[in-house]
Amino acid sequence: MTCLELPHEEKIKQHRLVFWLALEEWAVENAPDSFFLWNVEPTVIFGRNQDMEAEINIPYCREHGIRMYRRKSGGGAVYADLGNLMISYITDCPDVNTAFERYLSSLADALRGMGFDAVRTENNDVLAGGRKVSGNACYATKTGCIVHGTLLYDTDFAEMEHALTPSKEKLESKGIKSVRQRVTNLKSLGTELDFDELKAKLIHYFCKDSETLTINQLEKVCEIEKTYLDENFIKYGRRN
Repeated sequence: MTCLELPHEEKIKQHRLVFWLALEEWAVENAPDSFFLWNVEPTVIFGRNQDMEAEINIPYCREHGIRMYRRKSGGGAVYADLGNLMISYITDCPDVNTAFERYLSSLADALRGMGFDAVRTENNDVLAGGRKVSGNACYATKTGCIVHGTLLYDTDFAEMEHALTPSKEKLESKGIKSVRQRVTNLKSLGTELDFDELKAKLIHYFCKDSETLTINQLEKVCEIEKTYLDENFIKYGRRN
């Protein structure tokens, strides 16, 4: 795979989460078999078909400056912050199940190579230390599949718990009492890897080479980003 990188002047910016989703869309059309890592200021991203009011503590998020966006893939609501490494895996493989299998098996293998007892689950998660460290979603386009997921390194679980409001029934069906009981940070598992070392090892595992986007390509990504900012799409999953 090719590691997609931003020009230096763009690397130092804090892009919105939906910029990275737009980059995924651009990449599946223009740079198949690519990979990139990113992180963002506190944001909640929720699935294509989710009711945002049922999944997100909207008043809390607004009060504390936590952004809220809808993505075009399915899956549950996810809290992202600067301690949550986000992974984008772009492939020209047209089959969602195959793309998921390749990615999840690779991610678990990469983490085991770093000393974690990582295993994938049937729910498209990856566990380490018996708890979830990565949740993932995938959707197919006409040209391939976009797989995107989280990797918890040093996420603020107190903020996560305040921002997300999964239903009592959803939690009870999984035999748990809270969001925090389900997850753990890689940093808490005794690793000596810092955040940048984790990123470097993942890029080395997944990628054979790298490519820096041009200004023209970035402009096209920003045009796609606008589709995620439509209020009707954020609220209801449809656009004007």
